[in-house]
Amino acid sequence: METTVITKKHSRVDVADALRGFAVLAIILLHSIEHFNFYSFPDTSSQPIWLNFLDKAIWDGLFFTFGGKAYAIFALLFGFSFFIQHDNQRMRGSDFRLRFCWRLLLLFIIGNINACFFTGEILVMYSLVGFVLVATCRLSNRAIIALSALCILQPVCLWQIVMALADPGYVAAGFDTGKYWAATMAVQSGGSFAETVRTNLWEGQLFSLTWAWEHGRIFQTAGLFMTGMLIGRQGWFRREHLHVWGRVLAVALICFFPLHGLNGMLRDYVANPSLLSPLSILVSSLANVCFAAILVCGVLFGYYRSRVAAHALGLLIPYGKLSMTNYVTQGMIGAALYYNWGLLLQLGITPSLLVGMAIFLVQYAFCRIWVGRHSHGPLEYIWRKGTWIW
Repeated sequence: METTVITKKHSRVDVADALRGFAVLAIILLHSIEHFNFYSFPDTSSQPIWLNFLDKAIWDGLFFTFGGKAYAIFALLFGFSFFIQHDNQRMRGSDFRLRFCWRLLLLFIIGNINACFFTGEILVMYSLVGFVLVATCRLSNRAIIALSALCILQPVCLWQIVMALADPGYVAAGFDTGKYWAATMAVQSGGSFAETVRTNLWEGQLFSLTWAWEHGRIFQTAGLFMTGMLIGRQGWFRREHLHVWGRVLAVALICFFPLHGLNGMLRDYVANPSLLSPLSILVSSLANVCFAAILVCGVLFGYYRSRVAAHALGLLIPYGKLSMTNYVTQGMIGAALYYNWGLLLQLGITPSLLVGMAIFLVQYAFCRIWVGRHSHGPLEYIWRKGTWIW
């Protein structure tokens, strides 16, 4: 008698890939106008007024819309992907936690390869913060909601605010990130490729991680990882749960504008730097999370409710399927264009945006060809094969 084995698994969620594509597109545009963490720009004093205006509009507009928000969406989707992988293995009777720890180690290696080129990469941070998913994946929904909310509310900042209010002489301990930043800027300005790699892997990573800690990104990322895992548990990316996102949109809209306005006012009313710094981080972090939620809601409602928007967002699905490959290669391309070991391009903001769009179009064309022939992107395939090597 034949035995039929039924293998259950979650099907791929297209709207999640569209969101990934949207987030990585936003990241490449931001990175391009800031020259991939190398803030070296030509003198614009002789530019026409209209071009200076356009430069400022592009810079302010992109950072208002995507600064701190694109990475928030990326973090949310990282937690969502973990849930899919973990739950697929659970339905097969396997425990994915130990293998995911191995997967995070592989991500750490991939992140350091990326860091050889680009100091602002976030995969190393994800590989470290990702262990929070292993620690919390068996908790109840209520516990995960509480822990993710605590992380998003920036507990370190809350502690520093309380201490600064209680003691006017309180000074929070910090890191000397300036020396790490200076080292990376120096090598990007005049170093060889070998010198850039050596500096990026030490001072560059120390700068990236300490900056993330001091600006609340560590706790925010942990909170968003858990939130993404909860979204997967509840199936909230499916069409039938759009009513949930309607409530999320309402709350996010109500909260964002007061938080954004308050963030712009703090410097005028808070003189104590030990109080101002954690307050600014807390308020700006919450504002960014709210705006990221608005963007996610916009994508979901557009994808499920508008035929035109669904078609446009659907075009981003191949780009989202290769999100890791696109994220890593954009840093390599950008460093080759703007750093001293490469072309050392001196471009203003507007042409830099055009360069970012050109990088996206080249990557997109590759993605369209690749997904027609393969189920995983190049780096995605290597990461997947490495995950199951034992």
